[in-house]
Amino acid sequence: MWRKLFVAVPVAALAIGGSTACASKGFVKTSVGELGTELNTKVDSLGRSIEETQERTRTNEGRISEVDQKANAATQSAQQANTAAAAAGTAAAAARTAATDVNTKVDVLDKSNRRLVYEVVLNSENGNFKFGQASLPDEVKQKLDGIVQQLKQDPKNVFIEIEGHTDNVGPKEVNERVGLERAEATKRYLYQQYQIPLHKMNVISYADEKPVAPNTTKEGRAQNRRVVIKVLA
Repeated sequence: MWRKLFVAVPVAALAIGGSTACASKGFVKTSVGELGTELNTKVDSLGRSIEETQERTRTNEGRISEVDQKANAATQSAQQANTAAAAAGTAAAAARTAATDVNTKVDVLDKSNRRLVYEVVLNSENGNFKFGQASLPDEVKQKLDGIVQQLKQDPKNVFIEIEGHTDNVGPKEVNERVGLERAEATKRYLYQQYQIPLHKMNVISYADEKPVAPNTTKEGRAQNRRVVIKVLA
């Protein structure tokens, strides 16, 4: 009886062990299956995320390319505008130069066709010009008044040239400035007092280039400090 019992016990244990082993294998298969499904789900989700990211990247690259094209087009337009502006500036400068040349030629031609009607010399002796000064003394203004009265008595289409002269004392550039200022003062007086058109008068400074007397004496220098008014018709 005990021997049968001993035999029965191992058999029962084997049966129980076999049953436990089968249960473990089934659990493992179930767990592995669930894990695989979860992994596949995550892989699929990750794949979709990557695809979406790639699609957004392509879209952004397309937008960047479009922006670059617009920026290049804007740059080209700006360059063309700058080129056109430069060309317009050059053309305007050329036009101004041409107009100046034409006016100069017309003035030269007009003067060359005119004749000297009379000439008035105002120097330190008869006009009281002070050394180094450009203001018009009363004596000079009186003589200018006489010139205008003479023009009114014999009205013509005249042109007035006003020359400024100095002696040779002092720097060249100072003499040129003083001579021009004397001529300009004369022109301004004729315009302000008698409304002689400015385009009918021309001023020039000869400084000490055209002396009428030696600069070695006080009297000679006084004669050289002068304004010459030439009336042309």
